Amino acid sequence: MGGTEHLTVRREGATLVLTLDRPEARNALSLPMLVGLHDGWLEADADDTVRSIVLTGAGGSFCSGMDLKALAGDGMRGQAHHDRLKDDPDLHWKAMLRHHRPRKPVIAAVEGHCVAGGTEILQGTDIRVAGESATFGLFEVRRGLFPIGGSTVRLPRQIPRTHALEMLLTGRPYSAREAADIGLIGHVVPDGTALGKALEIAELINACGPLAVEAVKASVYECAEMTETEGLAAELARGRPIFATADAKEGARAFAEKRPPDFQRA
Repeated sequence: MGGTEHLTVRREGATLVLTLDRPEARNALSLPMLVGLHDGWLEADADDTVRSIVLTGAGGSFCSGMDLKALAGDGMRGQAHHDRLKDDPDLHWKAMLRHHRPRKPVIAAVEGHCVAGGTEILQGTDIRVAGESATFGLFEVRRGLFPIGGSTVRLPRQIPRTHALEMLLTGRPYSAREAADIGLIGHVVPDGTALGKALEIAELINACGPLAVEAVKASVYECAEMTETEGLAAELARGRPIFATADAKEGARAFAEKRPPDFQRA
């Protein structure tokens, strides 16, 4: 199992839990963190026993975005793992889910700060849970910067455009309740319980047919920008083969026999 000095990886049953682990800097992005994230997504994709992924942060914060002190100085050069970035100049975008979409569902468990790059990574996740004191926002314009992690494209597709533009153009913070009201997150829970709620959701996903889950996720994203006619055709093309799988037959048998299904990913 992978991980780096700023990213820990552990298993909770069929769920891979990735934890941003740089609490002294509110989990500001570092090169070791990005390398760990990149490798974590690939590990989950490659391991068929992983059925879901939970992304969270250590020390009461999710992610405070780019390390501005490093940016003001020498960037990320000199940090460990710089050879990985040299070998794959796109690694950081894959790590932040800008240029990579894991085939397994990704659930974000947010406590504390989830701002700037944190809110950008959040937009690459599928299901989002936050503690009631969590803070969201895209602060880049306040620093004279651009939210280049995908927010000007993704945010208006995920929440109403007027809310997306307000978040992007004012750079102001949003409470968890406000983020839920505009549709950025799905659940607001008591502080300290976001991870537990995310793992509960992951368990519900893990109990479902893995081939069906992955096909449903792929279909949602694949069809998002299609016309309705195109999307319905694409849905049939992706969904029909699922009915011919052994897992589909097992699901029907288990229902008839009033027992939990034993899916074999076949």
